[in-house]
Amino acid sequence: MMSSTANTKTTSQFAAALLGCTILAGLPAAALAQDAAAPAATPAEAPAAPAPAVTSGEQGDVIRSIAVAGAQRLEPETILSYIQLRVGQVYTAARADQALVDLAATELFADYSIANSGGNVVITIAENPIINRIILEGNRRLDDEKIMDEVNLAPRQIFTRSRVRADVARIIELYKRQGRYAAVVEPQMVQLEQNRVDVVFQITEGPKSKVRQINIIGNEAFSDGELKGEMVTQEAGLLKIFSSNTSYDPDRLQYDQQKLRQFYLTNGYADFRVVSAVAELTPDKRDFIITYVVEEGERYRFGNVEAVSQLRDFDSEFLTAAIGIQEGDWYNAELVDNTIEQLTETAGAFGYAFAQVRPEFVPNRETRTMDVRFTLRDAPRVYVESIDINGNTITQDKVIRREFRVVEGDAFSSLQVQRTTARINSLGYFQENFEVEQVEGSAPDRIILQANVQEEPTGELSLSAGFSSLESFIFQGSIRQNNFRGRGQTVGLSVNYSRYSKSASVSFTEPYLFDRNISAGIDIYRQDYSNSYYKNQTATYQQSTTGLSARVGVPLTEYMSVIGRYTLNLENITVDENTYFADYDGDGVSQCEPLRAGRYLCDAIGNRVNSILGVSLVHNSLDSRLRPTRGENASINLDVAGLGGNTRYVRATINAAKYWNLGSNFIFSLRGEGGHILGLNARGVTGDRVLLTNRFFLGEPDIRGFDIRGIGPRVIRRFYSDIDGDGTVEADELTDINSRNNADDALGGHTYYFGRAELEIPLGSGAREMGIRPSLFADIGSVFGGRAPTLVQSPYPDGLFIPQLDGNGNRTYFQFQYGNDGQLLKDSAGQPLPPTVVTVPIAPNGALNTPRGDQLPAFVEEYVGNSASPRLSVGFGINWNSPFGPFRIDIAKVLMQERGDETKTISFNVGTAF
Repeated sequence: MMSSTANTKTTSQFAAALLGCTILAGLPAAALAQDAAAPAATPAEAPAAPAPAVTSGEQGDVIRSIAVAGAQRLEPETILSYIQLRVGQVYTAARADQALVDLAATELFADYSIANSGGNVVITIAENPIINRIILEGNRRLDDEKIMDEVNLAPRQIFTRSRVRADVARIIELYKRQGRYAAVVEPQMVQLEQNRVDVVFQITEGPKSKVRQINIIGNEAFSDGELKGEMVTQEAGLLKIFSSNTSYDPDRLQYDQQKLRQFYLTNGYADFRVVSAVAELTPDKRDFIITYVVEEGERYRFGNVEAVSQLRDFDSEFLTAAIGIQEGDWYNAELVDNTIEQLTETAGAFGYAFAQVRPEFVPNRETRTMDVRFTLRDAPRVYVESIDINGNTITQDKVIRREFRVVEGDAFSSLQVQRTTARINSLGYFQENFEVEQVEGSAPDRIILQANVQEEPTGELSLSAGFSSLESFIFQGSIRQNNFRGRGQTVGLSVNYSRYSKSASVSFTEPYLFDRNISAGIDIYRQDYSNSYYKNQTATYQQSTTGLSARVGVPLTEYMSVIGRYTLNLENITVDENTYFADYDGDGVSQCEPLRAGRYLCDAIGNRVNSILGVSLVHNSLDSRLRPTRGENASINLDVAGLGGNTRYVRATINAAKYWNLGSNFIFSLRGEGGHILGLNARGVTGDRVLLTNRFFLGEPDIRGFDIRGIGPRVIRRFYSDIDGDGTVEADELTDINSRNNADDALGGHTYYFGRAELEIPLGSGAREMGIRPSLFADIGSVFGGRAPTLVQSPYPDGLFIPQLDGNGNRTYFQFQYGNDGQLLKDSAGQPLPPTVVTVPIAPNGALNTPRGDQLPAFVEEYVGNSASPRLSVGFGINWNSPFGPFRIDIAKVLMQERGDETKTISFNVGTAF
């Protein structure tokens, strides 16, 4: 038999070796976040805790009792249930060692030992502490909440070493997903009273692991630079410090392999394959080096290309002729995919919803050609069994159903389903990229169309601001509900305010009047506009317009409609009479003075009624009204004023826009607009008389880079001034033409045009998720036409005196009252008596009389900007669906302008939705 002393020593050593890895002091002092292929860091070991001990009496003692010492929270019976020792068994070293292993497996104890004295076995334990709290330190890139979601340890749980190790691994994995492969997590334990501990995860986040280098081996047809340009992953560098694609991502590595294969397949290399793709972590754990080994293979041309139809309604020879692939062209997998899509859509347009196109490839490696056969497999013609609408809680079913271009029982048409999808997307009520789903019906020739919608906020609360060098800040606010009461109606209220303009409007639109395909709407508005852009100057003129506009629209075809409208405006144009009026005839009635008020303005002053009848022919095939990516939109508009009221003119405008999806989320668009206005006299004969307020004006926001009404004809009045500061005003010292003054008025024109080209540029997935959409643009346009005004030049250096005349055309004077002593007569308050108005000086040379009138300083007038020459600006803008609402900023640079044009560089606006 083994002695008691020997047994105790041997068992203690065995237990220490077996369980040493489970104690907290044996946890890794640092866990490194690195790739699985990289060598693991060696954990730092703390001093080992005392090994559990086994003491016993003589081997072969029968266990008479088993006692537990040191238990605090756990019941002795619970502890004994973890081990296999039982009263009545023969006590042996093997059974004692197994009991220690069983106690270790529970991970409930910090220390444990077994002692045997004549069959009386005592198990002494020290329970693991209770977790008081979990503390994170050193994390800056990830907030506590995100990390704690990955941590399984929690307060009031029993501390276990395996859970700590598992949580360390989870935190490391979380940082890996953030691209930080050099992150270090060090678990620490702070001992508290009552056998409690705080568990502290000390985190060193480290830098984001970048892709330092991309190596490509085996490429001969294309350079490394060409292939790297096809990849999403990019090498880190100074020029790409803001790119999110320079960080290492295993999923992106797989995607780049697909991009390489797609690139080679579209360039004729049908046998191309990626042999291997390896990402290696650099020794400093900061960067990755990615190596691709590729095998290009031979380049192929298209051989015999044909289409075979198993559908009775399609002729194989006709389909073959319609294929846009020519024998001898370089093989292109993208053309193959496009042909499959084209044949499938053609079959779907004729009701074969489940028609499938199977391509067959026959490579000829000797001639390096690829024969392709497209087989349009047989399928039944399909009819719409039902249309199901799901997910709408606010929007009424009929609002969605009336946008469907097919109804139950119709033959299925993929073109009509695509159009339906575009129309529902254009409503703006539901999720982006909504698609009408096609589900097999109760029979092979039946299909169910499902509109599974997710309603989005349709209310818009918009607050926008812009900055102008003339108007300073411009503020606009509007509230709009585009799906009022779920009926598809639009109700809106808007208010605009700036230094020189104020407006308010209320609008209502019913897209389906009386549930018929007729739209109707009405707008009621008030606009106050002050044509003044000059600091510390009164307005050149003020225009107040109160009116309403009613409209009715009727569709002519699926993409074309005609809209009739009637507008009634009550208009009042005024000027500051103290500044621009004069009572020259002395009859007590002031009149507008053209030399003061500027060109064409005196004719426009007063109240008038504008009665305008208009019609528009509109074509719209855009895939989305809110964010179009393809399609066209064009309209021709004609307005006639004079059917009632006292303003007469004919105005015609035309505008058009087209959008192209260039692939990879690049959206290019072109927009153009132009118009002409003709004045009418009382007999309806066209003439040149068009009031200032009815002319065309151009500038921001139509042409970015120019200010409001910053383009087109204007009169510049340049005053003489002592520019050089020598105390003398000289004949060549005129104020600069771009200096604003109270005679610098935009006169507008009879004809205008402008165009815009814009390219929306996609960013990485992260930017797309944030809703950031930058774009490049170029704007061009001009406004011109109309009769040139008569210019005035006051004499230098005396300026121009404008006398006030009486009713007979005689000059008038102020005659002051003097006493016999030659002094002014005064009233009881000591003030001079008011002068009288006379027409003949009574003193010699008029010495006692003051001429009545206005003295204008010397000036020169110039008529500038009346040119059809284009004004051109280029720039970039950014749309951002920010957390506080849509945000847009534009920065523009003017490349072409004319004398007198007013420019500006930056504009922005911000809004929100509810």
